[in-house]
Amino acid sequence: MDQVSYFNKKVASKDMSGYYLLLNGEYAYNKSYSVGYDFGSIKRLDRYPMGALSTLYICFTLKKHDSDFIKAYFDSLKWYREIYMISAEGARNHGLLNVPTDEFFETKHYLPQNLNEQRKIADFIIALERRIDAQQSLVDNLKKYKRGLNHKLLSEIDEQYNRELGTVCSIVGGGTPDTLRPEYWEGNVEWFTPSEIGKSKYVLSSLRKISQVGLSNSSAKSLPSGTVLLTTRATLGEMSIARSECSTNQGFQSLVSDSKRVLPEYLYYLQILIKPWCEKYASGNTFREISKASLSKCVVPVPCLNSQKRIVCILSRIDELIETHERVEDSLTQIKEGLLQQLFI
Repeated sequence: MDQVSYFNKKVASKDMSGYYLLLNGEYAYNKSYSVGYDFGSIKRLDRYPMGALSTLYICFTLKKHDSDFIKAYFDSLKWYREIYMISAEGARNHGLLNVPTDEFFETKHYLPQNLNEQRKIADFIIALERRIDAQQSLVDNLKKYKRGLNHKLLSEIDEQYNRELGTVCSIVGGGTPDTLRPEYWEGNVEWFTPSEIGKSKYVLSSLRKISQVGLSNSSAKSLPSGTVLLTTRATLGEMSIARSECSTNQGFQSLVSDSKRVLPEYLYYLQILIKPWCEKYASGNTFREISKASLSKCVVPVPCLNSQKRIVCILSRIDELIETHERVEDSLTQIKEGLLQQLFI
């Protein structure tokens, strides 16, 4: 067992009144809480030779231990158990946990004392992190390649095929049933909100459902399978294709096309043109929104069905490749998180 008291407390710099001067390799505890970080986070300064931090942070250096090992320990969040014991319950100030500095440095942590053991653990974690970084870089490069190719394929379509969006598909808004009427909810009708759109090419099941009665007694509309769900309020221009019959709230102007004229997947790949249009012509003070009338005037290339199929085939293959490598990245990240939880008591 070891204690944080083996760490050196940083003091405010004399040259920068009210700030800590943090040097490369030193640590800072941010007492701000957020999703996934209920008791804040401790990070090491790695990217810069030095930096200035408010005295609201708790800053420290190491007296002993392998620094890379300690960094992995703080990434594991196993130290939360001790912080939980000293943070004042319900006492939060300006988004910060009330963690007394002196008590922070008296917390106890169970760590191996053998430096060689610490170094082996750290080397393994570093190797895994580098593998994750390489995988992330591969995914990012594939996405960049897809965007460039998407632009290129659409730019090669002759201007004679340019059409206003409202002439090649129906644009359908959505709505929300009365939330005070329980019979309108918990039914079997998929009902999407903007936060569920854009994370994947296809969506099948929504987080909340409405009933047929709720659908009939609201401005929500029944949308067929293959509808391109397009967010047009607050979140602008995000798209996903519905795998089944569904509905949406009022934050959408969804695109319903005749697949014998315009493929839903082709409409989806027009996002690279439609999203900038939405961002350019959206209006509103509280939140920005683009109207059905404005959206319908967006000019997009709509070639013959065979040309659409060719473009969809090319871009879909890249999407499949991206999804494959994203799954690998997710698996590696899960392995790292699992190891961090198992390595520390």
